[in-house]
Amino acid sequence: MSEMKHSLPGQADDGARAGRRLIMAGQEHQSATAHEAAKQEHGSLARFLKACAAGTALAALARPVLAQGEQQAAASAHLFTSSQVVGVSVVIGVISAALLSTLWLVRQRGNLENESREIRSALSDAQQRISQYQALIADKNRRIVIWDGNARPELLGQLPPETGAPQDGEFLAFGLWLKSRSAADLEKAIDRLRDDAQSFDMVVETIRDEILEAQGRVSGGRAFVRFVALNNLRAELAELRIERDRLMTSISAFQTMLDAIDMPAWQRDPAGRLTWVNQAYGEAVEARSPQQAINEGREMLTTVARERIRATTTPESPFHDTISTVVHGNRTFFDVVDVRLPGGSAGIAIDVSDTEAVRAELERTLKSHAETLDHLATPVAIFDGDRRLQFYNQAFVALWELDIAFLEGRPDNSELLERLRAAKKLPDQLNWKSWKEAALSVYRALDTQSDLWHLPNGQTLRVFATAHPQGGATWVFENLTEQVDLETRYNTLVKVQGETIDHLSEGVAVFGPDGRIRLSNPAFRALWGITETEAKPGTHIRALGEACAPSYDRPDGWKAFAELITSFDDERRSGQGTLELFSGLVLDYAVIPLPNAQTMLTFVNMTDSVRAERALTEKNEALRKADELKNDFVQHVSYELRSPLTNIIGFTD
Repeated sequence: MSEMKHSLPGQADDGARAGRRLIMAGQEHQSATAHEAAKQEHGSLARFLKACAAGTALAALARPVLAQGEQQAAASAHLFTSSQVVGVSVVIGVISAALLSTLWLVRQRGNLENESREIRSALSDAQQRISQYQALIADKNRRIVIWDGNARPELLGQLPPETGAPQDGEFLAFGLWLKSRSAADLEKAIDRLRDDAQSFDMVVETIRDEILEAQGRVSGGRAFVRFVALNNLRAELAELRIERDRLMTSISAFQTMLDAIDMPAWQRDPAGRLTWVNQAYGEAVEARSPQQAINEGREMLTTVARERIRATTTPESPFHDTISTVVHGNRTFFDVVDVRLPGGSAGIAIDVSDTEAVRAELERTLKSHAETLDHLATPVAIFDGDRRLQFYNQAFVALWELDIAFLEGRPDNSELLERLRAAKKLPDQLNWKSWKEAALSVYRALDTQSDLWHLPNGQTLRVFATAHPQGGATWVFENLTEQVDLETRYNTLVKVQGETIDHLSEGVAVFGPDGRIRLSNPAFRALWGITETEAKPGTHIRALGEACAPSYDRPDGWKAFAELITSFDDERRSGQGTLELFSGLVLDYAVIPLPNAQTMLTFVNMTDSVRAERALTEKNEALRKADELKNDFVQHVSYELRSPLTNIIGFTD
């Protein structure tokens, strides 16, 4: 009995330790199973918590068994000791807990295996869907950019190479591969998408003229922009949309430009009603705004003018004419251009009042010039851009003696020359064709051409031909016959006078108003003993006086001549006198004013005459003195003889 008492507590201790080991083993198995389940569920925290809850439930089930063992041990306390009863209770509880735990674990393992198979199947389906999505995203016709806060954007997919879009990080540098306007609009739209979550749908153009569709969306705090390369109908639709935007921009630009100019412009519908006018049109009809002019149908042109425009304008032939109307109470002339369009018509009016005034003034001026040219004695002929005679004066008719009917027929310049050649009124030429081409080259020349025509009738003409900037030419025929005759006579006279002066024995020198010698003859140089170089034309009278100083150097000499020749007196003085050179020559000089403010200085050699005069004067003086001596002698003799004679006569008486 005592042995049983001693053995039961030891067995109870052993059973308790075995039960604790089973519980720990169950808990470890429980933990391992939960961990394995968690690993099989790919880190699912819910599965792990479920396994932990199962272990807790197992421990709760083991507590009643232990309590029942303790009660049995207490009941058998009368037979066994308390320690033995406790040991048996623990062993029984542990065994019961181990059995229950084993049953539960087997069942739970089956459930975990089923759930693992389901998870693997779902994971396979998810991976398949991800692969499909990745295949869709990796399509070469689209690319997605994802922004998650301030993190670096993520790029998915790619665009076709022909679009020119970069495949690396330079994709977001839109200015490198998009047109400037598209890049600017896209960047603004992306900023609004990321900052204000404003979605957008737009079409952009690449620098290679490819069309892309850009869609911006926000989902889950992330910003997505999808780029899709359009093709076929969508690309055509996008191109049409871009073309429409471009046309609308162009129309807006043209309307803005037309509003800025001071030329009235308008647009009408097929019924002739105004649909659009610019600011200048509104001001012309005294409307507060162009819209008021449209709403009230204010017309700038008269009804007759509008009906005329409608009747004469066709799609192939626009209306273009000058129309007068009243604007702000003043009569105004407009150059109106109106074109017929499929949807109505459009027109513009240019104020040409100043031009019309200038044109009228030009017509009056041309008429006045024509009348003036008609009264000139110089023949004038004007040809237009087609080289046809446009104007001629009476002197032209008198010079060439042409038929008025022929001239009124506006002949060609070449035809006119041929007519004059046939009438033998042009100079004879060895090569007529070359001469005529040279004469007509004035129409292509930049400067005025001049030529001398020696006509068969003896006349000499200087012909001036000047091309007009707008085309055509003016021919002026200057009759030089009398001038040539006078020039010939003048040259002959000058030559004769020169020969005459050169052969004069008197010295002659002609000076200009500036005191410089113009001409001198050999007698002048010989009298003064100077060379031809010292008296060459252009020599000043002072230099000439210095050259003549060795022959005559007195204050009343060349200095006096210089004062008479270069004086600025209103009345030119003349002078004359006689001077005697150191060589003994006696010269009579004369200072004679000539026309054109010139002065002639002449010197006449009077040496022989003076010598003869002096000889005669001396002889006369000798005779006078001899006569005086004779008279004195006679008087003396008479006085000496008078007394004796008187005495004799007295005695005789």
